[in-house]
Amino acid sequence: MRVMSSLYLVDDHQIMRDGLRALLESRGHVVVGESSDPTHALADLLRLRPEVLLLDLNLGGRSGLELLAEVQRRQLPLRTVVLTMSAQPHQVAEGLRLGASGYVLKGSPSSELIAAIDAAVKGKRYLGTDVADLALEAFTQAQDVDPLSLLSPRERQIIVMVVDGLSSSAIGIELHLSPKTVATYRSRLMKKLAVSDVPSLVRLAVRHKLVDSGDQGLRNRRVHDA
Repeated sequence: MRVMSSLYLVDDHQIMRDGLRALLESRGHVVVGESSDPTHALADLLRLRPEVLLLDLNLGGRSGLELLAEVQRRQLPLRTVVLTMSAQPHQVAEGLRLGASGYVLKGSPSSELIAAIDAAVKGKRYLGTDVADLALEAFTQAQDVDPLSLLSPRERQIIVMVVDGLSSSAIGIELHLSPKTVATYRSRLMKKLAVSDVPSLVRLAVRHKLVDSGDQGLRNRRVHDA
């Protein structure tokens, strides 16, 4: 017997959200809200308390993994099903590590999505066709995963500027963000990369060829007091 549930949709395409809402409501589920923005979505999740979060990972300039990490950190009483185009093994692994109950690729039959939601409501895990192989590939080759791939485009932009020795204020001026927002991005990306100071961030960026190693000494001197 199918278990009906309340859902919240996060996807950066309105037409996709409209289609999902129609599909889910035709199956008896209730869509209590939707958003294209992780920050707005988190506020709604705290207020609406849905049972299931249906989450895309590619949200314009941000990543759905940010929201998934925040849901896990706050221990929100909901299940998350990832519905995304991303068939990258490391993203599958990261989504599961952050607590996703299901992972389905866009383009899969609608029956897979419904099955994933049903499984999530029952406290079970569901991986769509081919996703299990992607997860296995990621976990068996974890040592080869580039940690920088876990960063959103904005975080990658900021890490380069931090490594170049720019302060949060200077980065804020360049990107039209407040220094507080930049500091939040900076703290979050360092947590994701498991580094505690800027020199370590420089070394990691050089090791993974995000920046040119020829300027490492200069960068280390510039960020010493950052």
